[in-house]
Amino acid sequence: MKRVIIFILFATSTLLVSAQQLGKIRDVRQRIDSIQYVIHEYRDSMRVELRDYRDSLRDARRHAYDGTPHNLRIGWGDQMFESLIWYDNGYYTHLPIEFEDSYNENYRYLQHYFIEYMYNLNYWYSFGMLVDYSGVLWDEVTRNGKGKELSRESNRSFHNIAMIPTVRFSYFHHDYVSLYSSLGFGLNVNTGTELDLKGRKTAVSPALNITLLGVRVGKGHFYGALEVGAMAALNGKDEVYMLGSRIFTASVGVRF
Repeated sequence: MKRVIIFILFATSTLLVSAQQLGKIRDVRQRIDSIQYVIHEYRDSMRVELRDYRDSLRDARRHAYDGTPHNLRIGWGDQMFESLIWYDNGYYTHLPIEFEDSYNENYRYLQHYFIEYMYNLNYWYSFGMLVDYSGVLWDEVTRNGKGKELSRESNRSFHNIAMIPTVRFSYFHHDYVSLYSSLGFGLNVNTGTELDLKGRKTAVSPALNITLLGVRVGKGHFYGALEVGAMAALNGKDEVYMLGSRIFTASVGVRF
């Protein structure tokens, strides 16, 4: 009889422990189900967001050229290259007074100003023409050996007019922002008051313009753009008119 009672007590305790373990297992399964539900919901929401993002990109690409394939803009560019090459470099003050020499002084950098027309063939490729003007003014001053000014001519100058066919590649489009790069080859006309080594006041040379990164901001017909790149125009090492000029540009434009 005693053995029967012990067996019944043991079986009862075993069943109670098993029931508790089953309850714990059931709780764990419920938690796992809840986590899986959250994961599925998050995955579904991400799919919806990615689909909406792709749709917005597709719409942005479509609006980038549908109905408004023409782009016309005007802008400004820096003359960092010119300011590093042509600058006041002082004059003699310790030579005999009879000594005379001419110096280029008081440089004025007119900066770059340009107008550009581009035609969008599709959302990522466009082509057109860039016309860019830049110039530098300075004074030619004659001084004696002590540095005293004897004469000054303030009308010295040179000017560059570059005409460059350009292709542009856009690689990112969104509602308000697009990123692009461009490359152009053309001609530059350099003219001014000075004679070059060949005795010319006007010379024509090949010209190159590169936009490493362009950022266009705007939706609808009007937009603004910032660019980083460089412009060059030269005929060998003795005829360098621009080399790394127009590194930064800012412009405004219209699509129609």
